Amino acid sequence: MVTQPAIVRAAERLADALSLAVFAVVAIVAALTFRHYGLGWDDYTHAEYGGLLLRLYESGFSDQRALSFVNLYAYGGGFDMLAALVAKILPFDLFETRRLVGAAVGIVGLFITWRIARRLGGPIAGFLTVALLAACPLYYGHMFINPKDVPFAVAMALLALGLVRAFDEYPTPSVATIALVGIGFGLSFGSRVMGALAVVPAGAALALILAVDVRKDARAALGRAGRFLLRLLPALLVAYAAMALVWPWSVVSPLNPLRALFYFSQFFEKPWKELFDGAIVAVTDMPRSYVPTLFLLKAPVVFVALGVAGALGALVAAAKAATPAERRAGLLFLAVSALFPIAYVVLTRPAGYNGIRHFVFLLPPFAVLGGLAGAWLTARSMRLSRAAAAGVAALILAGLIEPVVAIVKLHPYEYTYFNPLAGGVQAAERRFMLDYWGLASKEAAQGLRTKLATMDAPQPARPWRIAVCGPQRAVKVELGPDYVTQWQSQGADFAISLGVFYCARLDAPLLFEVAREGAVYARVYDIRGREIPTLLTLPPP
Repeated sequence: MVTQPAIVRAAERLADALSLAVFAVVAIVAALTFRHYGLGWDDYTHAEYGGLLLRLYESGFSDQRALSFVNLYAYGGGFDMLAALVAKILPFDLFETRRLVGAAVGIVGLFITWRIARRLGGPIAGFLTVALLAACPLYYGHMFINPKDVPFAVAMALLALGLVRAFDEYPTPSVATIALVGIGFGLSFGSRVMGALAVVPAGAALALILAVDVRKDARAALGRAGRFLLRLLPALLVAYAAMALVWPWSVVSPLNPLRALFYFSQFFEKPWKELFDGAIVAVTDMPRSYVPTLFLLKAPVVFVALGVAGALGALVAAAKAATPAERRAGLLFLAVSALFPIAYVVLTRPAGYNGIRHFVFLLPPFAVLGGLAGAWLTARSMRLSRAAAAGVAALILAGLIEPVVAIVKLHPYEYTYFNPLAGGVQAAERRFMLDYWGLASKEAAQGLRTKLATMDAPQPARPWRIAVCGPQRAVKVELGPDYVTQWQSQGADFAISLGVFYCARLDAPLLFEVAREGAVYARVYDIRGREIPTLLTLPPP
C-alpha cells in the first residue's frame, strides 16, 4: 500500500521534473523564434545607448556621450550594454541579438521566481509558479522586446529572492544571501529608480518580525534587529558597485540618483493621448482604475485568480501567531511587494500609458503567490480524495492552456494579449491599445516587399518611397537601403500604417494586412497618384 507521504514525495519529484521541462521548452521556443520580433519605437535609441555605454568603458571614461544621451542617461543601461557586448560575439545582427538576450534575461527571471516559490512552498508551488509566469503572455512577450521593464522585473525578483532568504535566516543572513540582496538592489535601482519601492515591503516584513520579538523580550528583539541590519550593511556596498556598473551616470555626482528620482516623479514628456476603455484619454488624465483594470484584463484569468487568492492567503498567514515569524515575514514581504505598487498608483494617479509595461515587475511576485495558492489547493484536495485532486489539477491546467494557445496564435505579438474577460484581442481592439510598441511594422514591411516582388508595377527611377504611421526606423531597418521612409504621405508610393486609433484608415487599395485573432495590427496601402493629406486621425500633439 502506498502511503500518503510517499504520494507527496512522488508528486514533488514530478513537480521538479515538470519545472525543468518548462525551462527547456521556453528556451527551445525562444531560440527558434527570437528573430520573429520586430523593432519598436525605442529600439534604435536604446541600441545606440548600449553602444555609447560600451564606449564609455572601452575609452577609459574619456568618451562620455553616454552620460548625456537623450534622457536615457537617467535610466540604467545594463541590458543595452550587455546586448551591445554580446552582439560583438554572436553571429547575429544587433537587433536580433537584443531579442535573444532579452529572452535569456526573461528565462533567468523565470528561474529566480521559481527559486522563491520553491523555497517558500516546495516543489509543487515552484512548478505552478514557473508555469503561471511562463504562460503569461504579458511576461513572455515583453521579455523579447522590452529593454527596460523586463530586466527591471528580473532584478526586482533577484532582490526579492535575497530578501526572502534574509528573513528566513533572520537575524544572521548568510554571505550568499547578503550578496543576492546587494546585487538585486543595485541592479534594480540601477535599472529604474522605482527599485526604491522594495523598501516598503522589506520594512513591513522587518517590522512584523520585530513586533513578534518585542512581545517576548524587547531588549533581545532590538539586538537581533540591529544584528540583522549590520549584517546587511555590506549589501549596500555591493549594491552601489552594481548600480555604478549598469548606470554610470548615477555615480558621476552623489545627487544624481535623487535628480533621477525627482525627474521621474513628474511626467517629463509632452502629453499625448491613448485609447483606454473605449475613450481617447490624455495619458496625464488616465483614471485611477487604469492599472487595476489592465492587470485584470491582460493577465490570464488563472494568473489573476490564483495570484489574488495567494496574496490574500499570504496576508492571513502572516497574521497567524502560530506561524513562525520568519515565514510570516517572507509571506508579508511578497504580498506587499505585489499589492503596494498597485495601491500606490491608484492613490497618486500618475500618468498612465503603454498598457502596464511599467508594472511587469509585479508579475513575478504575483506568480509566486499564485503558485503558493495553487499548491495549497492541491495539498487540500489530495487530502480529500483523488477525485478532488484531479479536479483541481484539471481546473489549473485548463486555466494554463488558454494563455498558451493565445501565445501561439498571437505570436510574435504575445504582449498584446487580452484575456477572455476582455473578449480577447478582437473585442479589446475597440477599447484598448494593442500594439503600442509598433512591432507589426516588421511584418507589414515584409508583406510590402513580397507584394512588390509579385506586382506588375514599374519602379520609378528612384527608390520606392514609403510613408509610415508608426516607428519609421523599424520599417527602414526591415526594408533596407533600397527604400526611402518618411512621415509625410505626400509624394509617397506606399503607406504602412499601424492598426492603432491614431493611424487613419486610408481610402486607397489595401495591399497587405497584419492580423491576429480578428484584430488588425497593421495595413499596407498603395497610395500612388492619390491625395492623402495625412496618415493620422489626430493632429500631432
